[in-house]
Order: sequence, then structure tokens, then C-alpha cells
Amino acid sequence: MPEGAKYLPRRASELVEEALSDTRVVILNGARQTGKSTLAECCLRDTSNTVKRYLDDPRSRASAIADPVAFLDATGTMLIDEVQRVPDLWLAIKNTVDRDPRPGRFLLTGSARLLGLSTLPDALPGRSETIELFPLSQGEITGTPDGFIDAAFTHGHKIRSEPSELRRRDYLALASRGGYPEAVRRDAPRRRAQFFKSYLDDIMSRDVHQVADIQRISDMRRLIGALAAQSSGLLNYSRLSSDLAIPLTTVRDYVGLLEIIYLIRLIPAWSTNATARAISTPKLVFTDSGLAAHLLTGITNDAATGGLIETFVLGELTRQLTWSHTMAQLHHYRDRDGYEVDAILEDNAGRIVGIEVKAAETVRTDDFRALRILQRRLGDRFHAGYVLYCGDQQLPFGDQLACLPISTLWSTPAP
Repeated sequence: MPEGAKYLPRRASELVEEALSDTRVVILNGARQTGKSTLAECCLRDTSNTVKRYLDDPRSRASAIADPVAFLDATGTMLIDEVQRVPDLWLAIKNTVDRDPRPGRFLLTGSARLLGLSTLPDALPGRSETIELFPLSQGEITGTPDGFIDAAFTHGHKIRSEPSELRRRDYLALASRGGYPEAVRRDAPRRRAQFFKSYLDDIMSRDVHQVADIQRISDMRRLIGALAAQSSGLLNYSRLSSDLAIPLTTVRDYVGLLEIIYLIRLIPAWSTNATARAISTPKLVFTDSGLAAHLLTGITNDAATGGLIETFVLGELTRQLTWSHTMAQLHHYRDRDGYEVDAILEDNAGRIVGIEVKAAETVRTDDFRALRILQRRLGDRFHAGYVLYCGDQQLPFGDQLACLPISTLWSTPAP
């Protein structure tokens, strides 16, 4: 973090501290520039006998490669930053914690989905806990509760939302800012654009090459631009291959790689026996709406605007799921008749909360059509359905259905 910059507390800090109290290896995983190193240091600030190793430092990396066992020798908690840079450490860590199973032995950070990397020789089943750190949520930025998911499953359609002063242009500004701490700190659009440009360059020159041997970086860049234009849409590998003149297998490999390094996220389709007409194609979203907006600079049509607002909302839901007490999964729904629900939240009891996202400042009865169809098909499993929109107030639209301002996501306290 730049000297003098204000640190914004992260909700993941409590998760990390809890995990260190009872788990041998805690992995803090997420995209580059989300603040993993800063968070890890803050979590260990009051812990004695800590040792910190940074594998971005060539000397530390050389030491870890030369003698992994000696590198890990420490009596207290060891922080290893960017652990994916030395895959040989993985087995050495496993051996170390097997011999000494005290909790809180290692706090590891990585800029890729570590357990998905083929370069890692083994996982740590039963020995580790992974906590994902995403870009800042709106609640973390503004100091508001971020309790929508827990409130939705507790109160259903009786959830209470405060009137919002935000309108469509405000939500577009928030979506375009995104949540990377460095982008949030930059008020000037030109300076923020420079951050995103440098970020993408860094991704291409460092992260991509860490996890795969990419021969044609220009193809990867073109694919990223095309994916930004489709963010929050269904992922169509064949169309991308045809439009970009890139082999289908290459497109699939590149998309998988971009998910590993947290640039994008695939939201799985949801279905049940009650909705047999559902399709199984995943939805693709950028992890950070600000980066997607940067890639869409100059494109101002309604489809791009709607996609950006939906990407923003899905990002807020994704962040909240990492700390909400409700154990829920995020999906999307679309059937073969064309009816779709932008987000499906399903808890462990099988209850469903459906969410539609609208980039408009008004809501019509017709905006609830897909939610009503889903409600009829699911019966008692349907807990609540919301249309999140750019307007100012909450309004009922029938049994278990309501429209809510998008800001309800972060302004609502958890029960």
C-alpha cells in the first residue's frame, strides 16, 4: 500500500484470523492488486514470532528453490507471499505441517487459484483452508453493512430497504471505478485508466506466464477485449472462436487460464427437476467491473451499459458470499424458452432467492415475468424474488416479490 494511503478494513480479516486459530495452513487467494499482502500483514500484526517471506524478492525466491526445507524453518507463523512462484514449496509445507500439526503454521498468499495450477504437485486436504479475496466491496469502501444476502434469506420479500439517492449515472460511475484499492484511490478518470492499462500489462507479462506458456499474447489480449463486451452474458466458445479466428481449443484454454488468475469468473447454470427446460451454459463475468468498463471505453450502447451494471451487481454478491453467515451458492438461470434470472442464490436448505438486474430507474410488472415463472415451478422452495434497479425506493410486486434499489446490496445490515 502506498505510504500515507488510507487502509480500508477488509471483512476477510476476521475470516483469516479465525482460520489461523484452528487450521495449519491458511491460503489467501485472489487477483493481483486486491490487497492480499497488506491484509496478511495486518492479520499478523499482533502475532509474535512471525516470519515473512516475499517471493517477489529474487533472493527469497532463490533461497526457496535451493533449499525448501530450510526456507520453511520457523517457530511461529510464517507468511509466504506469492507462494505460487515456487511450486516445490508445496510438498515441503505439507511435510512440515504433518510433522508439527500446530494451527497457524503458514499464511500463504497467491495471485491465482492455487489448487487449480498443474504446476503444484499436491494439495493439502484436511490441512488447509482457502479464503478468497476479491476487489473491495461497496460496503468496504463506504463503511456500510454489506448484509444483503443474510437479510434476504432471513426476511425474504419483507426485507427493508432505505430510499436511495443514487441513480443510473451514479451506479455506472461506481461500476466504472471498480474495487481494486489503487483504482478506488484515484479520483481522476485519466489516472484510473492508466492504472487499468498498467494492470493488464502486468497480467500479460507476469501472471499469465507464471501459469502457462502462451505463445500468442496478442490473441489473449483480443480475447480479453471480446469477453469484456460479453461480460454477464452466456459463454459461447464457438462464437468467440469464429469471431476472433482463434482455434476453439485455444479459446477454451485461454478462458480457463483467465479464470485461474481471477480476471474473470464463470457462474454456473442452475437447474433442478422442477425446471427441466433449463440450459447448462455458464455465464461469464469480469471479477472487477472497473476493468471491464475500461476495456469497453467508447462503447455506450444499452447492451454494454446493462451488462456493466449486471457485472457490478454479480460482483457485489460474489464478495458478500465469502463472509455471509448464510451458506449459499451463486448461479444463473435460463430456460429454452428464453426466460432468464440473472442471479440465483441457493442456501443449504434448498431455498431459492432470485435476482433480476435492471439498468433502468423504473420497474414494470413485466420485469418480474421470469421470476414469477420460476416461482410457480419451485413452489415452497422459492423464498423471494427481487428486481434490483437504478431507482430510489422499494416497492412490492406481488407475493414474495419486490423491487429494490441496487444500493440495498451494501446498505442493508445483516440480521
